[in-house]
Amino acid sequence: MNKTITFIVTKDCQLNCKYCYLVGKNSDEIMTFDIAKKAIDYILNNKDFLKYDTVSFDFIGGEPTLEIDLIDRISDYLKTEMFRLNHPWFNKYMFDFTTNGLLYNSKKVQLYIEKNRNHIDITITIDGTKRKHDINRVYKDGRGSYDDVVKNIPLWLSQFPQCSTKVTISSEDIPYIKESVIHIINLGIKTIHINCVFENVWKEGDDLLFENQLVSLGDYLIDNNLYDKIECAFFNDFIGKPLPIQKNNNWCGAGRMLSIDAKGNFYPCTRFAQYSLRDKRSASNVRWRAAVPGAKARTTTQRRPTPCLNEPRPSALCTRQG
Repeated sequence: MNKTITFIVTKDCQLNCKYCYLVGKNSDEIMTFDIAKKAIDYILNNKDFLKYDTVSFDFIGGEPTLEIDLIDRISDYLKTEMFRLNHPWFNKYMFDFTTNGLLYNSKKVQLYIEKNRNHIDITITIDGTKRKHDINRVYKDGRGSYDDVVKNIPLWLSQFPQCSTKVTISSEDIPYIKESVIHIINLGIKTIHINCVFENVWKEGDDLLFENQLVSLGDYLIDNNLYDKIECAFFNDFIGKPLPIQKNNNWCGAGRMLSIDAKGNFYPCTRFAQYSLRDKRSASNVRWRAAVPGAKARTTTQRRPTPCLNEPRPSALCTRQG
């Protein structure tokens, strides 16, 4: 069983993506190494975490590569401490981050990749064709970012040939789903994770447009014998099938993950952090003892099924339980 531990290293980003759920992005909240170190010391010396066989240390923002020096220092400390403690996670860990790709070819990012080559997985987000990508993934002055991202895809693929990308679908770009997935395949990417915007941005009739795009895309994959060569989240085998009752709980993973913000607060998922909750407040049931003085432990107890079904969006699920 794997544990995902996420460091929210910065809330800053070069882009101002229209669909981004992180509504509280800013250039002030940057994690310090001291905060990260205290959180790591707490985690590596806490027996509650030993039930997990492997671990993924995830670095997110904002845009995580803006703080590549901090990520490098955190990674070094994790490695040396796991070795010093003879921790079960030593050599059973991965460093992960998803990036907008703008700094991927920078010297510092490339040195970090080379240094951690056998224990790293990086995802670059590209939304598809230039016209789809540039609808939402824009700079703060409104310019599209496609050209600056796509130029780094060949280098990324040469280093991570089995890599995946993440596509986000919103109401405005539904008509470009099929062409965008085909474009991503033609770039050489074989695993495509796709999310729909959770927030209330959808219009009447979007469901029919969405269905037509999926049917047309499915036909394309079958007609071109790609259905067993390309992994596309829209067509996962388990969709529509019942889950065994022992697995039919807490589908989003909250509670099996741990996120740490710049102040040292602990959350069960980054979507529970204040900068992604819009007008809702983080609620806490103390389950973890705060690793950092003055920080708070924020999580939930086992989620009740009825409130989950009634909630309009996963980002709104931070409600006090019990």
